[in-house]
Amino acid sequence: MSDPLSHPLSPQDCLVAIMIAVSASDENVRTVELVKIDTAVNNLPIFAKYDEDRVRRVASIVFELFEQEDGLDALFGLVRDNLPEHLNETAYALSCDVAAADGKLQESELRLLEEIRHELTIDRLHAAAIERGARARHLPG
Repeated sequence: MSDPLSHPLSPQDCLVAIMIAVSASDENVRTVELVKIDTAVNNLPIFAKYDEDRVRRVASIVFELFEQEDGLDALFGLVRDNLPEHLNETAYALSCDVAAADGKLQESELRLLEEIRHELTIDRLHAAAIERGARARHLPG
């Protein structure tokens, strides 16, 4: 296994890593979640100059980390080291969108969202607004 720490992540890599982590948190990466990640990478301004081929590399880093005992802590360390603070709420919003993509939140996803909130020091009121927005965007017709 290569050391993911030897390759610094771009801010966009960090956003992708957080989205993949949320998708993989229940050990069942759903197609609708992958589509949500792909749509974000293809459409959001933050990813305008992002090389989409990096998504696979970032995904493999996340999956390698998740195989380790302290992998989630290591992932958060990478994100803290490489994601500018002004993008913390963006990361949380993207996480919420991925978690809500299939219309139901699994307990493991809720726990990971709580950890992301804590690790990225997202204000409770801001988090509630972001969560409400994600819920509203993903309500069934």
